[in-house]
Amino acid sequence: MSLGTYALRRSGGLLLVLLVTSFLVFGLLYLAPGSPLAFILGPRGGTPEQIAMVTEQYHLNDPFFVRYAAWLGDILRGDLGYSIVYRQDVSALISGRVGTTLALVSMAAIIITVVGIGAGTFAALRGGWGDQLTSALAAVGLSTPSFVIGVALISVFAVGLGWFPTFGSGTSGVDTLWHLTLPAVALSVASAAYLARITRAAVLEESGREHVQTATVRGLAPGRIVRHHVLRNSLIPIVTVLGLTIATLIAGAVVIENVFALDGLGSLLVRAILQRDFAVVQAVILVLVVAFVVVNAIVDFLYTFIDPRIALGSRQ
Repeated sequence: MSLGTYALRRSGGLLLVLLVTSFLVFGLLYLAPGSPLAFILGPRGGTPEQIAMVTEQYHLNDPFFVRYAAWLGDILRGDLGYSIVYRQDVSALISGRVGTTLALVSMAAIIITVVGIGAGTFAALRGGWGDQLTSALAAVGLSTPSFVIGVALISVFAVGLGWFPTFGSGTSGVDTLWHLTLPAVALSVASAAYLARITRAAVLEESGREHVQTATVRGLAPGRIVRHHVLRNSLIPIVTVLGLTIATLIAGAVVIENVFALDGLGSLLVRAILQRDFAVVQAVILVLVVAFVVVNAIVDFLYTFIDPRIALGSRQ
C-alpha cells in the first residue's frame, strides 16, 4: 500500500470514528437529566423573552436530528460552541488548557518508555534476583490506583520533604516541568509496570529463538546480540503496547489533573460534566477521541520502520 493510499484510508477511518463518536456524545448528553435552559436562567427562570432568546440560540425546541445537524455543522466550520458557565468560546477554553495536558502526557510517556523498556530488558537479561525484584515492583505498580500514588507522592515529596509544589502547573518553562514532575510520575507508574512485563516477555521469547542461539555460537559480542537480534525483534509488541498506553494516558490525565489541581483538559471536562456545560463536554471528548486515533495511526505507521517486512497498513 502506498503512502498516499494509506493516508487516505486512515483519514477516512478517522472521519468515520469522529462521526460515530460525535453522534454518541451528542445523543448521551441529549438524554441526560436536566435542561440547559434551567441552568442558564437559574432557579428563578426568566422572562418569556429571555426563555425565547435562549431557546432559539441553543436550538432547544428543534428535533434531535436537527439539533445534531446544526451542532455538527458548527463543528465543521471550526465553531466548538459557547460555554454557558465560562461565558466564552469553547475553542478558547480548550486552547488555554491543552498545553498543560500535552506536557503532562508527554512527560509521562517519556517516563513509561525509559522505565518500562529498561526494567523489562534488565529483568529478562539479568534473571535471578533482578527478575524477581522487577516482577514484584511491577505487580505493586499495577495494583495501585494512580490517585493513591498521587496522594502518596504529595504527602512525601511535596508536604513532607517540600521538594515539589503541591498543586498548580507553574508559570512556564522549567517551572512548569517542575510542577508536572509528581503528576507525571503518578500517571506513569501503572503503565510503566505493564510495559516492563510486556518487554520482559518479548525479550525472553526472542532470546530463545534459533537466530539468537546461532549468533551466540558464532561468538558475537553479547551487547551486539542484544541490540541487533533481541531488542530489535522485540519492538513490535512493545511499540504496540506503548502506543495504546500513551493513548489511554490522555483519559487517565482526568484523574491526575484533579488530584494535583492542574488546569488542563481533564479538570475542565470534570467541571463541565458537574456543571452540565454541554458544549464543553462535547468538544473536550471529541478532542480526546482525535488524539487517541492519531496516536494509534502513528503506531501503525512505525511498524514499517521497525520491520520492513510489514506492509504499510497491514493487519498481519
